[in-house]
Amino acid sequence: MLKTMQKHGLILALFAAGSTGLTAAINQLTKGTIDEQAAQQQKQLFDQVLPAEWYDNDLQKSCYQVTAPELGKGAHRLYIARKGDQPVAAVIEATAPDGYSGAIQLLVGADFKGTITGTRVTEHHETPGLGDKIELRLSDWITHFTGKTIHSENDSHWAVKKDGGDFDQFTGATITPRAVVNAVKRAGLYAQTLPAQLPELTACGE
Repeated sequence: MLKTMQKHGLILALFAAGSTGLTAAINQLTKGTIDEQAAQQQKQLFDQVLPAEWYDNDLQKSCYQVTAPELGKGAHRLYIARKGDQPVAAVIEATAPDGYSGAIQLLVGADFKGTITGTRVTEHHETPGLGDKIELRLSDWITHFTGKTIHSENDSHWAVKKDGGDFDQFTGATITPRAVVNAVKRAGLYAQTLPAQLPELTACGE
């Protein structure tokens, strides 16, 4: 009986070891493909917020990590677009902390004069049928930032219409669009400060 149990235990151990090794091998084989797909998805998202003809550097490799209250709590990544050697714009990760159902994660493209080149929501938990209209697949509302310029921190145009600004709110949901408008405005204002900060920015991974 003991020998039988030992035999079965050994078989199970060998099976477990083999399964673990196989899983590790599969992960290693597929890692390159997964990383490549993730990079392609990121590039497609970048193209939605910043026209590809604006720059000629590898935007994904021009990554910096910053900590700035304007962008939300914690560290955020930004990507500097260059034409030749000249910095021309940035793609910035930003957080709207005051969404109706929590933080809303954004990707904002902007030049250094306060003009927004594009905005997309990358993550949110807003109410389906109400606040989720910030998603491009449900509404074109998020595209209305493109081409608009922030002239100052007190620019009254950068608010929802209920607050006297230019941006539509959603029927039954004002908190969500208000949070996004304010976050995009802050990111655009922050972009204007980037040229002076470039020499001191910390590259991602350092």
